[in-house]
This record gives sequence, structure tokens and C-alpha cells, in this order.
Amino acid sequence: MRQLIIRNLLKNFILRINHLYFIAISVFITLPKMSKPTIGQLEREITHRIRSLYTKQLGHRPGKIICQFFDTELAISIENSVSVPEQTLVKAGYEILAEQVRLDLNKIIAPQIKDLIEEIIKKAVVDLLSNTNLITGRTGIIVFLEALPEVRNRESIPKANCKIVQE
Repeated sequence: MRQLIIRNLLKNFILRINHLYFIAISVFITLPKMSKPTIGQLEREITHRIRSLYTKQLGHRPGKIICQFFDTELAISIENSVSVPEQTLVKAGYEILAEQVRLDLNKIIAPQIKDLIEEIIKKAVVDLLSNTNLITGRTGIIVFLEALPEVRNRESIPKANCKIVQE
């Protein structure tokens, strides 16, 4: 008898969960599509994801990151981007070794930055240039894009050749 009661309770519970799951899916499907992001939202998302990438891949949290679109280019400035081992090599007089370590790290990180930018802006990256100054600890990245990302406020992109598009 007890087993029958428990079985019925479980069956009712599963039916309720399935019903709620169905409601959640139907609500999700019927929600209107989100509008295009602003250029500022894209810049903040890129900044956040680059910080996360540096922390995850290098075990080093960089300082201030500035991300700014200019027409089909994207400029990224990263403060305090040099890891502790690189700093230690420089302080010990092994600048050439530290530079080689940084070059190798950039070879690893640059494709990941390219991929995350393409994922965020939904446009192809044509080229990515990166350089780090081991003395100042700054990294500069210039990203060349195939086209401007689709945004709500295209006119706020400096130097953008904005054309009015009829939608």
C-alpha cells in the first residue's frame, strides 16, 4: 500500500515537473527576440571576457581594460597585463627570455581573443595585432573587422561610415 502511495506521489510530481517544463519552454519560444545590443554593451562584454580569459589562461587578473570600436577596427588597451613570472624574469635581467615568453603567450591567447570577439559581435575578424611592453605592463591590441557589428546605436561609433539602412 505504501509503495502504491509513493508511486502515485512520484507520478504526480513528475507530471507537474513536465508540465512546468513545458510551460517554461513555450514561454521561452514565444518571447520576442532581443533587440540589437548597443556598442557599449559589446565593448563591455569583450572587456569582461578578455579579463576572464587572462585570469583563466594565465592565472593573472589584468588591471583596467579599455575597448573601443572605430569604424571596422577595435582598439583594446590592457593595463597590468604582464604576469608575475614575466615580471620576475625582467627584474632578474632576463629581458630576452621574458620577451620570448610573452611572444609565446600571445601566440596562444591571440586566437582565443579573436574567437571570443567573433562570437560576441557576430562578424569575422580579419586580422589581430598585439604587442606588450614588459616594462610598463601594458598590452595593446588592434582588431580589424570584416564589417561593423549590428548595433542599435551605430552613430555612436567614432569614425564609422554610417549609412542609413532601410529595414
